[in-house]
Amino acid sequence: MSGLIGKKVGMTSLFDANGKNIPCTVIEAGPCVVTQVRTKNIDGYEALQLGFDDKSEKNSSKAAIGHFKNANAVVKRKLFEFKNFSKEYKLGDQISVDHFIEGEFVDISGISKGKGFQGVVKRHGFAGVGQATHGQHNRLRAPGSIGAASYPARVFKGMRMAGQTGNKSVKVQNLRVLKVVLEKNILVVKGCVPGHNNSYLIISK
Repeated sequence: MSGLIGKKVGMTSLFDANGKNIPCTVIEAGPCVVTQVRTKNIDGYEALQLGFDDKSEKNSSKAAIGHFKNANAVVKRKLFEFKNFSKEYKLGDQISVDHFIEGEFVDISGISKGKGFQGVVKRHGFAGVGQATHGQHNRLRAPGSIGAASYPARVFKGMRMAGQTGNKSVKVQNLRVLKVVLEKNILVVKGCVPGHNNSYLIISK
C-alpha cells in the first residue's frame, strides 16, 4: 500500500470526451518527505514514514524537531506510514504527485465532517410517526420503542439511536485519477472524498 499524504482543496467538475460532466475532487498531494525508514531488523516490519505540510519549530517539541533534523527536513504537521513502495527511498527523499498516473484507481481515507449530536431522523433516516393526528404533537421525529418486554429485558448493542454524527475515519475505495498536475502538486479524482476543505487525506494505491 504505497501512497501520499494530501490536503483536500475542494470540489469541481470536468467534461470527458463525450461531453459528460463528471464531479471530481481536487487534492493537494505532497510533496512528502521520507522522515523515517522502518526496517525488519530494527522495527520488525518494512515501511516508509512520510511527512507533509510544514509547521513552525516554535510550536513543536524538541523531540519532534530532532526527529525531522535526522531527515534534514523542517517539522511536518502530518505523519503517516506506507508499506510496499515499488522503489527504494532513503531518509530525506521527497515523493511528489508523479507517484500517481492518470487513469489508475486509488483509495482515499480521511475524517468525515462532524455534524454534532443528531436525532434518529437525520442520523439514520428514520421516518418518525408519519402523521400528526391523534394527539401526536411532539412525536414526529421521535425514535419510538427501543426494547422488548421482560425478555430479553435489555437493549441490544448497536441499537440505532440519537448520537454524534460524523467525525469518523472513512475510506472511499476505487476512485479514478482524472488528472495529475505536476507543477502545482494537484491530483484530481472522480467523485467525493471524506472531510472538509483543507482536511488531511491519505491517498493509497
